[in-house]
Amino acid sequence: MKTRGFLRWGLTTFLVVLGVVIMIRLGFWQLDRLAQRRAFNERVLTAQSLPPLNLNEEPLPIAQLPDMEYREVLVIGEYDHADEVLLRNQVWEGRLGFHLLTPLQIQGTSWAVLVDRGWLPYEEAQLPARLAYQERGVVLVRGVIRRSQERPDFGGVPDPTLAPGQSHLEAWNVVNITRIQQQTRLPLLPVYIQQAPDPAWQGLPYRTLPEVEISEGPHLGYAIQWFTFAAIFGLGYPLFIRRQLHNSAKQARERNQEDEEEG
Repeated sequence: MKTRGFLRWGLTTFLVVLGVVIMIRLGFWQLDRLAQRRAFNERVLTAQSLPPLNLNEEPLPIAQLPDMEYREVLVIGEYDHADEVLLRNQVWEGRLGFHLLTPLQIQGTSWAVLVDRGWLPYEEAQLPARLAYQERGVVLVRGVIRRSQERPDFGGVPDPTLAPGQSHLEAWNVVNITRIQQQTRLPLLPVYIQQAPDPAWQGLPYRTLPEVEISEGPHLGYAIQWFTFAAIFGLGYPLFIRRQLHNSAKQARERNQEDEEEG
């Protein structure tokens, strides 16, 4: 009986200690998330405070472009609609459709940049209907820099690999510039442009800018909660053990006293 009780208390103590360690680790994980969020906020605010970046001016800061996400940008060039692709599962006012991603040959350079020209409903995004939305000639594009996505967000579906004999994937789940480059003739910059709305542009494709939330999120609150839970279990369990031992000793004394009275 004593061995069984010892094993029971030993297992309980092990589980409590393990739980406290896990909760402390979760608290530090939330603090790491908070630090990442603060770094993201600082990067975005810095990018948004800078003047528009002109991609027609040489030399292009190619290596630094991914760190300039959400900075305003402008560029003059001509679209290459032959290598245009679609971005799946895009919503506009509750309707499902696609975003148009079109390479733009940057005037005066050998580079091209992928431009998210906006939203089209499903039926308009298919060929030959999509041909009506081509923009010919030299254009001026204003928008913001966006990073390439190597993988989908948590829970998202990755893009399929090309089947044998297939050389072109028309519809994508993420803007993976590295992979899109493999089927594009022009050399693409490592970022793309999300084109800004223009009051003079009233029709399709509908253009929007990303809504960036600048906040610290719930991470600090979650960290405090995990550390609080760890403290409750870490400090409360020894008190619980002490009370149990006290009650056991008290019960033993009472039994001994009863035995003496009966004797």
